[in-house]
Amino acid sequence: MLSSLVLLLSSAAGSALALNNGLATTPQMGWNTWNYHACEINSSVILDAASAIKQRGLDQLGYKYVVIDDCWQAAERDSQGRIPADPQKWPGGLKNVTDAVHQMGLLAGIYSSAGVLTCGRRLGSLDHEEVDANSWAEAGFDYLKYDNCFNQGRAGTPKLSFDRYNAMGEALNKTGRAILYSACNWGEDGPWNFGSEIFNSWRMSGDVANSFDRASDYCPCESTIGCQLAGFHCNIRKIINMAAPLGQKAGPGRWNDLDMLQVGNGALNRDESITHFSLWSALKSPLILGNDVSTDLTRFSNESLAIVANEHVIAVNQDPLGTPAERILNLDSGTHQIWTGPLTNGSYVVAMVNFAEEPWTRTLTLADIFYDAGKEDQQARSAAWNVYDLWAGVDYEAPARRELTLMEGSPFRESLAESTIPPHGTVMLRLTPAEQ
Repeated sequence: MLSSLVLLLSSAAGSALALNNGLATTPQMGWNTWNYHACEINSSVILDAASAIKQRGLDQLGYKYVVIDDCWQAAERDSQGRIPADPQKWPGGLKNVTDAVHQMGLLAGIYSSAGVLTCGRRLGSLDHEEVDANSWAEAGFDYLKYDNCFNQGRAGTPKLSFDRYNAMGEALNKTGRAILYSACNWGEDGPWNFGSEIFNSWRMSGDVANSFDRASDYCPCESTIGCQLAGFHCNIRKIINMAAPLGQKAGPGRWNDLDMLQVGNGALNRDESITHFSLWSALKSPLILGNDVSTDLTRFSNESLAIVANEHVIAVNQDPLGTPAERILNLDSGTHQIWTGPLTNGSYVVAMVNFAEEPWTRTLTLADIFYDAGKEDQQARSAAWNVYDLWAGVDYEAPARRELTLMEGSPFRESLAESTIPPHGTVMLRLTPAEQ
């Protein structure tokens, strides 16, 4: 009883600290320039993307933040110590861009690094936190993605990383503007242990690759716990496995960030894209699109749009309870996995993930899902459940709203219907208590 009380109090304290800016009570959603455009950005790219988000109705699904990543900066600070925008790319300045984004009903994000340089070797913000935070607030930004390159060796212990990132957190709070604070320190020094005090989200691994399971020496760690070289080119399967032990650290206002989405960037097939989006949603990662969102409709396929616009899967991510799913079964050397997590109103999400090269058929029992010996789980094992397949009925040719439909055989007791999960695919279910 005492240990449970301590855990509850510590969780509540972390939540209160994370919520001091009132933002990200559910994981943030939006679009970022880096995965597709890298340094080839300018004001036209941003405004076209913002227009496309509106045109496709993605903002109505929650994709609100339009985030300018690296390479927006001029070469030198100005006479007031501020970082100007590159005048060739932003002829009207950043304020004109944020004003236009806000006029569309969207929110604007900016990027910097907690180092002397950014990862693209532009000017960073280390030891310039207050002047930069004030500059972004005055320009009307609502979001900061804060990277970790060229940090002058001020890392290696949680306290060093905390102090460096907290300096920007305090500076943002002093501006008086609500700015979502998204740390991108790749899991270095365990940000999940101190991040709830200063961040709305923190990256928990090296950068995601546009790859489902291709190994890379640039992402050498098998676990993010104690990883000394987070690196980049981390495939989607590896990041999912790395995130498995960290769900306990996240909640409203404070999220493990599995990095930006690669759906629509060409390397993933449909089933791999569904697994990517399903697990990012179930684990309560921010959902930040990273593909070519453009008013040229040919650049964003209907298939990709249907995946990132699946409102029933998005609802899992945005569920106000804010509890990440946990991996309850890790079978056959990790090729077959089952994840589950609670949702509001007594519902649950279940994801059956197949990392193998062949289809996987599994009959899932309620004892699998409600494995804990606690009283509530014992009752759930004997209850009746309505079950919905969240990917059933999705039209990949002409994306449109799809109503939830009961799986044949609902309500279920003891076990669910047999499922066949395609290679690299995921079956995602929502369990809702059946009316008695």
